[in-house]
Amino acid sequence: MKPLKRKMLCGALGAALVVAMSASFSTGAVADTKPTIKIGYVEGWDDSVATSNVAKRVIEKRLGYQVELVPVAAGMMWQGVARGDLDATLSAWLPVTQGAYWDKFKTQVKDLGVNFPDAKIGLIVPASAPANSLADLEAQKAAFGGRIVGIDAGAGVMKKTADAIKAYNLDYQLMPSSGAAMTAELAREIQANKPVIVTGWAPHWMFAKWKLKFLDDPKKVFGEAEHVDNVINPALETKAPPVVSFLKKFQWKPGEIDSVMLATQNGTKPDAAADAWIAAHTDRVDSWVSGAK
Repeated sequence: MKPLKRKMLCGALGAALVVAMSASFSTGAVADTKPTIKIGYVEGWDDSVATSNVAKRVIEKRLGYQVELVPVAAGMMWQGVARGDLDATLSAWLPVTQGAYWDKFKTQVKDLGVNFPDAKIGLIVPASAPANSLADLEAQKAAFGGRIVGIDAGAGVMKKTADAIKAYNLDYQLMPSSGAAMTAELAREIQANKPVIVTGWAPHWMFAKWKLKFLDDPKKVFGEAEHVDNVINPALETKAPPVVSFLKKFQWKPGEIDSVMLATQNGTKPDAAADAWIAAHTDRVDSWVSGAK
């Protein structure tokens, strides 16, 4: 090959290599500019775990953002979103359960709407228990051992239970534990055919596993039916607009979340349970991410 041709060929190859490297760098740079999204959730709450993991996998698979799930107590979750340490939580129980947190932080956060519309908190007993109302409990103190098995002390349902004990003049001990410890105690007492009272909520997998009932609350201490909302730090609207667009549409239909919670309870890892649900419900996921890119 003549020197001139060799020089021209080398120059062309070099230019092509520079263009390819530039394109590759540019693509990588664009991908790298997508920030990691931090979502706070309450580790012991099965609905919080299920919802957060499904949202995480949709955001990662369909929108291309990395998501970090951060387990926190309810109070720290709200504080984290308000300060911007967390970008969002999908576990905001309103208007009653976490109403105090909303009142405290509402000027620093933004509510994008409901993801679960018919939530409920209260005291739960086996369906066979003779008590049907909180008003029945004082007379049946001996049968229930004068105790109510609770979850983590900072939870809204625990605060409302403390209020209910006063409102109904109950001489009961409220025993803090965790979501897992509460359901473990419930399982033991049901297996032993003993009466037990637990703090609880719907949606929850325990209603699919055992025959349970909420105790009536004639004084409405626990409020009416609630909803679980997607709450963000306002900066997320600039940081990741497609994620905000998705979260505005992300809402469960009745019964949808149950299979995710049950799968996790039966030993499937939360992200795997989320992936299985997403694969089986592509139309629903499509409706959530439509227009979000």
